[in-house]
Amino acid sequence: MPTVTLIEAVTMAMDHEMSVDEDVVVLGEDVGRNGGVFRATDGLQEKHGEDRVIDTPLAEAMIAGLSVGMAAQGMKPIAELQFMGFMFPAFNQIVTGAARLRNRTRGRLSVPLVVRMPYGGGIHAPEHHSESTEALFAHIPGLKVVTPSSPARAYGLLLAAIRDPDPVIFLEPKRIYRMVKQEIEDDGEAYPLETCFIDREGDDVTLVSWGATMHETLLAADELADEGISCEVIDIATIAPLDMPTIFDSVEKTGRVVIVQEAAKTGGVGSEIAAEISEHRLMSLIAPIGRVAGYDAIMPLAKMERHYMPQVVRITDEVKKVMDYS
Repeated sequence: MPTVTLIEAVTMAMDHEMSVDEDVVVLGEDVGRNGGVFRATDGLQEKHGEDRVIDTPLAEAMIAGLSVGMAAQGMKPIAELQFMGFMFPAFNQIVTGAARLRNRTRGRLSVPLVVRMPYGGGIHAPEHHSESTEALFAHIPGLKVVTPSSPARAYGLLLAAIRDPDPVIFLEPKRIYRMVKQEIEDDGEAYPLETCFIDREGDDVTLVSWGATMHETLLAADELADEGISCEVIDIATIAPLDMPTIFDSVEKTGRVVIVQEAAKTGGVGSEIAAEISEHRLMSLIAPIGRVAGYDAIMPLAKMERHYMPQVVRITDEVKKVMDYS
């Protein structure tokens, strides 16, 4: 059983589906000969051919539009946009095309499309390379939005995304592309979409996060456990649609919630989770909902990134504030 990083798990999942389904194709900037800017598609063109791993011009709108057309005609394209910050030229095609085509044709056409995007900060990249704007896609009916927090989840969730009959935005937290390794059997076993994962059970407070910030959230839970605070840690994994029943069950048990996101605080996914809890489980709460987030500012450059992204100390401080509420 190979031990792989998150980026290698992404490659493994694409290779598996291309090997068993000839309708699966990959396209994007530098995905073929160069194997992608982060090497996610390394070796795929050599193995599967230039007609299935397609290098495109530097034109995100074209990549998205071409992919929508291919998907509507029965293919299963996996489109790579090199960075999430470059997705805005493609946004029109994704929102007005991919997300709406099933409804527009009353079910006659579907769009089994995966749009992969590296996202988030942590690699000291310049502006437009560090965004976490997942809330923009989560707001669009017709799109699923998924982000893995580990190599195993990258493999299982990407398999599910490729097999889904509708468009999936697959956000890859590049800060943890090579942070850890896990043993993964390349058996084609997909993880379910639309389902949260409970990474740790606890009784005192529920911590909710996703993507790269799961790393800090789990470290914070370790520190808090040493101080006698038992944290239940939830990785939502599928940002849209949200699996709120799993979160509700945890809130009923703990009565306290802290939500951790890298994205800017205002209008983020964390705000929606907090609103859902307030609307449906208000009487289960024994303290106000806490939020730890990025700031309402552009991600700063280089080493200043760490001051923007949630750190363990910010999470533990917020948890203690929630625990001390009376």
